[in-house]
Amino acid sequence: MTGATPPADRRLVCSAKACRAEAPHAVVWRNPTLHAPGRRKVWLACDEHRDSLSSFVRARGFLLEVIPAGDLTEADG
Repeated sequence: MTGATPPADRRLVCSAKACRAEAPHAVVWRNPTLHAPGRRKVWLACDEHRDSLSSFVRARGFLLEVIPAGDLTEADG
């Protein structure tokens, strides 16, 4: 799925509360006390919420990376 675009009926929507904007970014994170080492959780983010969502997980030491949403793979769910 790397670089693949989502099906037309599957729009990528920002994960920020009450935001319905298109999400070009993926905030990839894992809570090591809850998730297995290979597990990758993903929050989608619009341009406006990219920094706040990534800062939230970074402050807790959970941030793995921020990548373009189009670069997500099947392993990212």
